[in-house]
Parts: sequence; C-alpha cells; structure tokens
Amino acid sequence: MAKNKQHFPKIGPIGYEGPASGNPLAFRHYNPEERIDGRTLREHLRFSIAYWHSFRGVGSDPFGPGTIRREWERGTDPISVAKARMDAGFEFFTKIGAPFWCFHDRDIAPEGRTLAESNRHLDALVAHAKALQKATGVKLLWGTANLFSNPRYMCGAATNPDAHVFAYAAAQVKKALEVTLELGGENYVFWGGREGYETLLNTNLKREQDHLAAFLHMAVAYAKEIGFKGQFLIEPKPKEPTKHQYDFDVASGIAFLRTYGLDRHFKFNIETNHATLAGHTFPHEIEVAAAVGMLGSIDANAGDLLLGWDTDQFNTDAKELTLAMVSILRAGGLGSGGLNFDAKLRRPSIDPADLFYAHIGGFDTYALAFKTARRILADGKFTEFVAERYSSYDAGFGKDIERRKVGFKDLERLVLKTLGEPVPRSGRQEKLENLLNTYLH
Repeated sequence: MAKNKQHFPKIGPIGYEGPASGNPLAFRHYNPEERIDGRTLREHLRFSIAYWHSFRGVGSDPFGPGTIRREWERGTDPISVAKARMDAGFEFFTKIGAPFWCFHDRDIAPEGRTLAESNRHLDALVAHAKALQKATGVKLLWGTANLFSNPRYMCGAATNPDAHVFAYAAAQVKKALEVTLELGGENYVFWGGREGYETLLNTNLKREQDHLAAFLHMAVAYAKEIGFKGQFLIEPKPKEPTKHQYDFDVASGIAFLRTYGLDRHFKFNIETNHATLAGHTFPHEIEVAAAVGMLGSIDANAGDLLLGWDTDQFNTDAKELTLAMVSILRAGGLGSGGLNFDAKLRRPSIDPADLFYAHIGGFDTYALAFKTARRILADGKFTEFVAERYSSYDAGFGKDIERRKVGFKDLERLVLKTLGEPVPRSGRQEKLENLLNTYLH
C-alpha cells in the first residue's frame, strides 16, 4: 500500500469483543485466535474476500446503474486506478482480518485492446498484488478467469460454437493459471457463467459438452506442465445468465466429470445462492459433494427467495449456516478450500463502513454456526438417531444388501418365509426440528 495513504482512515482493525458487545465494528462471535482442537478459529474457517463484489461492485442491479462511489476510483490512468483499488483492498483485508482473498483476472487488471495488452496489464497488477501479499501476510485462496463479461463470450467460452473463441478462452485461462501460481493460489476455480445454451434450435449439445471436457483436460495438462499443484474447483450454477447451464448443480457436475474422466482432478466450490437457484438447499449440495469426496470450497452468500436472480447477499441465517457447518464438519472440513464471501452490499449501502458491517456479520454468523455445529456433533443426538434409523443394515440380510451378497431371489425368499410385512417406523422429523432449536436459542 502507498505509504501514509489510508482509504479507510476512520476505521481501525476489527477486534473481538464477545457476545455482549454493542459495538457494530467489532466481532461478537469470531475470535480469530480462539483455539479449538489445536487450531485457531482463523485456521478452521479460512475466510476469504471476493475482490469482484467488494472492490469492483458498484451497487448496480438489473434495473439501474451503480450507486456506490469510492474515492480510490478517481483517476484517468486505468493501471494507476487499479493499483489504488488494490491498495484499498489489502487495507480492508488486513483491517477485517481476512487471511485470504479471491479474484477473476479482469477484476484486478483492466482488459486491453488485445490479449497481449491485457496480459501486460495483468502482469503489472500481479506484481503489485505479490508485494501487498508479502507485506500483509494475506494469501490467495483461488484465482479464476472471467470468461463471461466480454461480448466475445456471449455464446460461451469453452462451449462456444466458434473455435476462435475457444482458443481465446484457452489463452486467457493459461495466463490466469500462471498468475494464480505466481501468487501462491491454493485452488483454481472454473465457473461456466455462459457455458450452456438458450435454445436447441441452434445448439449441438453433445458437441458443446465434448468441447467443455476437452478444455478442462487441457487445463489439467497445463497445470501439470507449469507445476501448479492447487485444487481445481467447479462452481455449479443452474441458470442466469444462460437458461440451461451444463454445470446445473453438484449432481450434474459429478455426472459430467465422471463421464469425461475428469473426476479425480476436480472438486466443487459450492455457492449458497446457486444451490437455492437450482431448487436445492445449501446443506444438500454440500452433502452430495461430500458423499463422493468432492467437497472443495464454499462461496458464502445467500439469495432472496422472493426474487428470481442471483442476489449474492451476506448470509446471517444462523440456522441455515449451522446445518451447513454440520455437513462440512462431518465431511472432514474443506481442505485447501475456505469460506469465500462472494457477497455484495445492497444497492443503498453506499458508505465504506457498510463494507465492514457486512463482512463482520458474515464472519460472526459463520463462527457462531461453526461452534453450534460442533456442539451438535459432540452431543451426538442426531448422529445416534440416524444410526438407529439405518441399523437394520448393520447386520444380517441388511449388511448383505450393502455388501451386494444377495439378489432379488434371496430377498423374495426371505420375505415370504421369514420377514413378512414391514412395520413402519416414524422418522421423527418434528421432534428433531424441535431438538435443533434447542441449540439455536
């Protein structure tokens, strides 16, 4: 950051003051130095700031232009403005206490008139970011390429019907992988923002999916070539902007990756708002990924169920996040992934302080959910109930079913001669929902 230049001069480092605090610029539940099971809360939660929303978001929505104006955006030289913006970003990261940040290539550096010029711009900002990371200790959780904003990608990138666009996208991802490696990124994300179609009247669906798989195989090969050992992540989204996206949800993503022999190279970056747009809950998507060992990272936000688009709000729903954290902890955590606040301020929240309030609320709610989830798992009441509910598969013919040692004939004989008619057993949903509330209140 520029010497003696502060972009948030009225706000100091955000500290932990405990649940009784009334200070809106302090954490009530997130104490980064609190040690749990031999690790600090900072190490458990691995919070990350999404550069595109926090430092490129301007408060625009589908019905109007931006409302947010930042002092660091003033200037006529786009590279100088981008460096000032990044200085502001790292000041915010350090004051909020985030150990990680994330970006798209075009978030941090302006796109040039040619790919070569765009790459030069990116090199300049990557050098600046590398110096800021070294000075602050903030690390890169993941990088990615913006393959959706420029008009060239109006019909997709890897799934574009024009091979020229495919080639351009490949060159852009090549560079994005190189800069992610340069900055020590622990993961690399593929979000197919326009990898889908609007109508089958002009689409060869199989050919597009074949091309997407070829693109991802090329990425795997190039990562190996340059020595990038970070985790590749797929971020599913069902729609918006494209009506039929090929990465609709985790389940369709698993099917795609397995079909094309890519499943051992990829895990999933699950976004809360994308889960609900797909008609799922956030914990459902976590469980589907965890069931096949492909849970990688989380984009921490929320949608508005009364609106039909990706609103990317800060999530302060302690119940939803507690259930999500139960699933994450039961899966063994996120590994090299983290909790990335892919969330943006509401359109009327235009002051710099609002950026702090929003992230404080997000950090606190996830910290509270983490602690509550640990209590739920430690008490074991839900675990015991579920274990008992499936206990008929622990021995006898149930165990033989799971081991695939019996067939239809064996089971028919058993029902006719011994078992007879099953006796229904209650799932106790209402009782369990009441039990959950005892942890939340």
